[in-house]
Amino acid sequence: MIKRLLLSLTTASVLVASAGLSMSQTTPMPTTPTKVLAIGTFPPGTDMQIVQHILPTAVRETAQLHLEGKIDQWYSLQDRAGVVFILNVTEVSQAHEMLEALPLGNAHLMTFSLFPIGPLKPLSKLLNPPSRR
Repeated sequence: MIKRLLLSLTTASVLVASAGLSMSQTTPMPTTPTKVLAIGTFPPGTDMQIVQHILPTAVRETAQLHLEGKIDQWYSLQDRAGVVFILNVTEVSQAHEMLEALPLGNAHLMTFSLFPIGPLKPLSKLLNPPSRR
């Protein structure tokens, strides 16, 4: 998933560069994040038997956050045990507080890397045609 995201960003950057657009020709994009990307993994040495015991409760509470609109999307990591959430919060501190309250976070069994995300900045350069001289 991260590889696809990076490929999309690279492709958009190449499109913008090939269009010959400059920053002065763009429509301003919001600079504040609109969501937070959370990647949850298990630290080395985590007792997975304890995780399995807590997991049913963790899944129910996570599903409840999704139903409340706080988790927009949720995925499993494909190459190792873990999750990816796209959260409907704008501050990393809000995301941290919400995820640490979940059973696996509260038990310090899962750690989250949090990334504020927003609209793809290079796309704004494609909205305005290059000026004609």
